[in-house]
Order: sequence, then C-alpha cells, then structure tokens
Amino acid sequence: MKRKTSAETRAGIAGMLCNLLLAACKIAAGAVTGLLSVTADGVNNLSDCGSSAVALVSFRVAEKPADKEHPYGHRRAEYVASMCIAFLVLVLAVEFARESVEKIVAGTADVPVWWVYLILGVSVVVKAGMFLGYRAVGKRTDSDPLRAAATDSACDCIATLAVLAGALLTQYAGFRADGWVGLVVALFIGWQGVRLLLEAGSKLLGQAPDKALVEKLRAILLSGEGVLGVHDLRVYGYGKGVTFATAHAEMDARLPALSSHAVLDGLERRVQEETGVIMTLHLDPVVLGDGEAKELETRLRAAVEGTVEGMNIHDFRLVRGKTKKAVFEVGIPFDCPASDGEIENIVARAVRLLGDYEPVVTVERE
Repeated sequence: MKRKTSAETRAGIAGMLCNLLLAACKIAAGAVTGLLSVTADGVNNLSDCGSSAVALVSFRVAEKPADKEHPYGHRRAEYVASMCIAFLVLVLAVEFARESVEKIVAGTADVPVWWVYLILGVSVVVKAGMFLGYRAVGKRTDSDPLRAAATDSACDCIATLAVLAGALLTQYAGFRADGWVGLVVALFIGWQGVRLLLEAGSKLLGQAPDKALVEKLRAILLSGEGVLGVHDLRVYGYGKGVTFATAHAEMDARLPALSSHAVLDGLERRVQEETGVIMTLHLDPVVLGDGEAKELETRLRAAVEGTVEGMNIHDFRLVRGKTKKAVFEVGIPFDCPASDGEIENIVARAVRLLGDYEPVVTVERE
C-alpha cells in the first residue's frame, strides 16, 4: 500500500508541475498576442493543476486507516476524486464550446506568431508524455484518479492539437477553422467527462462484484470438507483492497457444531489468504435423513426451476405440526422482470399442487 501510494503521489506532483508550467506559458502567450484559444488552453491546464491536487489529497485520505466514523476505511475517497476530475473535464468542455461558438459567430481570427506554435507543439509532447506516465502508473497501482488524469491528459493533447491546427489553417489557408475545430473537440471532451463521471459514480454507489472473484470464492467454499452447498454469497467493496463478503454454507445437521464451526473458520482464513477478501460464513444445517422433505424438494425443483432463468431453491426444510409447512428460499437474478410477489405466487402454487403442504417462501435477488 505504501509503495503504491508513493508512486501515485510522485505521478500527481509531476503532473501538477507540468500543468502549472504549461498554463503559465500559454496564458502569457495569449495575453501578449490576443489569441483567446491559446489563453483558454492555458486556463484548461490551470484547471488540471486542480485535478492533480484533488488526486493527491485523495491518495492521502484513502491511505488513512479505518476509524470510528469510517470502520471500513477511506479507500472510496479515490472514487470521489475521480468524480471531481470528471466535473472539471465537463467544465472545460462547456468553456471550450462557448469560446468556439463565439469565434464562429464573430467570424474573426487572430494570426499567431512563430513562438506560439512552439509553445503549442511543446505542450502536445508534454501532454502525450503525461498521458503515458499517468496510464502506466495508474495501471500498476490500480488507481482510478490516475486513470482519470490520463484520460484528461489525452483530451488536453487533442484540444491543443485542435488549437494548433486551427491556427495553421487560419494563417496559411485563410479559413477560420479554429472555432469549428474547437467545437468538435469540446464535444469529444464532454463525452469523456460524462464517461468518467458515470464510471466513478457507479463504483461509488456500489458496483456488482467481479464475476471471476465470485466464482473463485464459491469454488473455495465448496471445497471445504463437509460443505454441501453455498448460497446467498454477497460481496461488498469499499475501495481498492477493502472487500468483505458473506455467504451461507450448507452442512449436515448431524455433524457436531464445533466440527462444522472449525471447517467454516478455516474457510474464512483461506479466503482471506488467497483473495484478500474478509469473509463471514453462516452455517445452514441440512437434514439429510428426512426422505419426505428430500423428495418434496426434488419434485419442487423439477416443477419450478425452469420457469424463471437463473432461479434456485435453497434452505429447504419441512416443519411438521398440525399443518406441514414447506419452508425455503428462492433466489432469482436481479434482472428478472417478474416481481418478487409474482415469483412467490408461482412457487407457492407449485407447492400446493404437490400435496397437502403450506408454503413459506422467501424471495431473494442474487
């Protein structure tokens, strides 16, 4: 963690210094020559300094250990930082679009001097280098803010190229192209900002876990001695490297409680060692010797599990009294179009058709 944070910090500081230098040169050049496009490009680089500062703060906040107010740590601070960078990119897009429309309407264009081309050319090279650097460090450290900064740098590179191309066409072709080119670039930058915002927002809200991780967790749990099945596996992410999971493990009810508990304890440790996920397991005792319950469960599965894709039945038990109650849970995918009530009615109807049983059904989205 320390090494990753150090690499992220160095990348953020280097990016801030580069952006500050580029902003100073472009704003000065724009003020001297009266070129609004160059000044706007410089202000864009100045806003990138703010992006780098936000990213640096997020690295430090994310590194803080868990505390009373934040028992799961502070790793989600990186997602907040990515959203801030996305907002800055969107602000840039709107400003660029406004400047471009004003130039198109005015129909005027200033002619740059040679050293303005030099500044713009150096800016393109520096921004391209920053993009490659941010992307490399972001990939190595799995950092969302650095990946967002890399995208921002690529947008800046394209924006500066557009300013450069517009200036060249204006000076040598007599066509006032900088306004039109700037508008196209503004739309592109805006699309990048929206994409970054949606991605960071989705992670902050809590994305579905990686399928490969879920399957690995399931495989580890099913490999436990005496584990008959696993259900209600849920994974909760609180940022990079902070993941919790819970699951229900089915085991023979005749096994001693201490033996089953020892197996589940061992599985929790193994999950954390192999995946880094902090797992909590719940024991579901299964009565294997109840022939009537087993037969009813088998017949019920055959009757209903094909009616909805991905449906599964678990935690089945038969409670005997004045009325026999079939108690069980039904798992269905989140994207199932049928409501929980509709699923419950379908399954309950199937139970009653199989005999004199009263269904007690719990529907869960998985």
